[in-house]
Amino acid sequence: MRHGKKINHLGRTDSHRKAMLANMASSLILHKRITTTVAKAKALRTYAEPILTKSKNDTTHSRRTVFKLLQNKEVLTILFREVAEKIATRPGGYTRIIKLGNRLGDNASMAIIELVDFNDVYTKEVKVEKKATRRRGGGGASKAAKTATPAVEATIPTPVIVDEFEGMELDSDEVTPADDAPTNNEVSSEDDKEA
Repeated sequence: MRHGKKINHLGRTDSHRKAMLANMASSLILHKRITTTVAKAKALRTYAEPILTKSKNDTTHSRRTVFKLLQNKEVLTILFREVAEKIATRPGGYTRIIKLGNRLGDNASMAIIELVDFNDVYTKEVKVEKKATRRRGGGGASKAAKTATPAVEATIPTPVIVDEFEGMELDSDEVTPADDAPTNNEVSSEDDKEA
């Protein structure tokens, strides 16, 4: 019976699984987003999130413990310089898993795992306005309500207009406005006849 054994072995031996997760964590830190199966993405999240938490505290000890897990100096410098700055204020939940669908070859469910703070689509800079102090009085609250502006304006993406007739061939009996107008060759030949 496997009571209390929550770890997904992913069909691999212990050493193979550790090496694979270390390589996937390195790729995630390097590229900020990777595509993999849902099971591997969930296993990677439990492996990578404690590493990202350790990177917030830039000490020799935390660098050595992270290097013991990742075994890559270039990834270590990127983690402690770039990534640690962006995730400094986040109290956990550094990764996001987005399900994609099934893979064509073996129908495995695929997903994208990405670092949350490095996605420009979902993260927007929010301006935090100072909250007005409330005082007892007659017209103070109504003035503040009139002058208050919304903190965040929603940006609506502009729709892309696609010309559905582009590249289509016309039937020979259909006449376009360009067919009625004489071309340069026809105009010059009519001028030659008159001269």
